[in-house]
Amino acid sequence: MIRSVIVDDSVEAVNSLKADLTQWCPEVSLIGTADSVKEGIQLIQQTKPQLVFLDIQLGDGEGFDILNELQDPDIQVIFTTGLDNQGIRAIKYSALDYLLKPVDPDELIEAVKKARGKELQQSLSDNLKLLRDYLSSGSPTPKRLALNSADRVHVIQTNEIIRCESERNYTTFFLSTGKQIVVTRTLKEYEELLEPIGFVRVHHSHLINIEFLKEFVKQDGGYVLMKDGSNVPVSVRKKEDLLRILGL
Repeated sequence: MIRSVIVDDSVEAVNSLKADLTQWCPEVSLIGTADSVKEGIQLIQQTKPQLVFLDIQLGDGEGFDILNELQDPDIQVIFTTGLDNQGIRAIKYSALDYLLKPVDPDELIEAVKKARGKELQQSLSDNLKLLRDYLSSGSPTPKRLALNSADRVHVIQTNEIIRCESERNYTTFFLSTGKQIVVTRTLKEYEELLEPIGFVRVHHSHLINIEFLKEFVKQDGGYVLMKDGSNVPVSVRKKEDLLRILGL
């Protein structure tokens, strides 16, 4: 069983999540609830849960204030939020799991599955710092991105990313430093994050940073040559979009 608590100042949201956990996630044991930052800190200190369902906006502060106070690497966190699109993008950039209210049962099951299956999050404080920096800056184009690999969290500059390549539910990031980082998230998730800042999906399995594009080669069905020397195929369906972006 996964020992969990809920910290949320909405009685309706708490009751709804309780019912969903009972129905869809029997492996989760709910051991307590709290409705404020102060009570949330006390509850987590007393019960030492493995998993916290945490609302971001609470009456006496913000949910991640609780985690900053506790500095506990041995808990998993799933944010439950009604934030707007910018707030959700911030959470995604920070590689933190979240559920949008009202909670969808399928998304709840998947989030619990991920929390259950991965190692304890040793870099939670780094993820939270990145989230807080983004929310406080108000910038629509974040310059940093957190990537959860198998053994650590990598915080990288978005302008270091040359391209991303997917294989099933894994995405590999190729950086200008020569480093490669593999994460267990789909390419579609990163397309949604990176497209507004100059990235283009040129193939079902490939997302490129237009700043690193060197040439578009028309032969062999069409492909792009990147500045690091890599060749990336361009699908027939994506070719027109790419040429339009290039002004051709």
